[in-house]
Amino acid sequence: MKIAIQGELGSFSHEAAGNMLPRATVVPCARSAEVFDRIDKGSVQAAVIPIENSLAGSVAEHFDLLLTREVFVHAEFYLRIRHNLIAPAGVSLQHVRRVFSHPVALDQCRNFFRKPGDIQAVPFYDTAGSVRHVIAEGFKDAAAIAPRQAARQYGGRILLAGIEDDQQNYTRFLLINKSGKVGRGANKTSIAFALKNVPGVLFRALSVFALRDISLSKIESRPMRGHPWEYVFFVDILRGDDEAARNALRHLAEIAEFVKVLGVYPAAKARLA
Repeated sequence: MKIAIQGELGSFSHEAAGNMLPRATVVPCARSAEVFDRIDKGSVQAAVIPIENSLAGSVAEHFDLLLTREVFVHAEFYLRIRHNLIAPAGVSLQHVRRVFSHPVALDQCRNFFRKPGDIQAVPFYDTAGSVRHVIAEGFKDAAAIAPRQAARQYGGRILLAGIEDDQQNYTRFLLINKSGKVGRGANKTSIAFALKNVPGVLFRALSVFALRDISLSKIESRPMRGHPWEYVFFVDILRGDDEAARNALRHLAEIAEFVKVLGVYPAAKARLA
């Protein structure tokens, strides 16, 4: 089975994919759109994508792609994010003057850059890609911030482990493919819907869940592309494909301009650090 990820081998997405589908062959993609294109074309059977981080928030591009592409969410996984300072062999900590990584990873390691020493943070497109870059270029004064798996992947050496500011740092990943079949044990549903801008309409929309004692674990609005100042609501409800959920969605469809079910799947549990 081939599974696509956005990012390089050794990235957090690679680690998440290994946890969700241990036997799959991971296909790295440079861009998020390429991940979804590969699913559309059938060159991969599924994909694992990050959808939100407990500190940095949502991955906006992936919400937009879930809305516009014909894919379905089948599982979720919470990955504990551990950032490590990784350098080429022979480079010691006292020699490091530049540190490459994805901007989000750099931002989550602010305390490291506040320590005495003249170390420059250099934004790069990918965490694991930054490790590959500093090793391939043979830098003698540079390191990268990335997962431990990136050090194994590219032959780097971990100078410092666990340099993230907050240990309660998790990323939620989704397993997606083209099949809309609901698996066993599904107890969570992700949906997207849009509403007309009239008084009280959001209250009416959310009441379809409250009336049936259905809990919401997430609600977020995103701008609707091509429609300035109009928004799509993304909602996770803690219910699977049962009668109450189906009735709630039918009721919502009477209120909303459109409703799209993004997936029905088993809810994951975060393993607290």
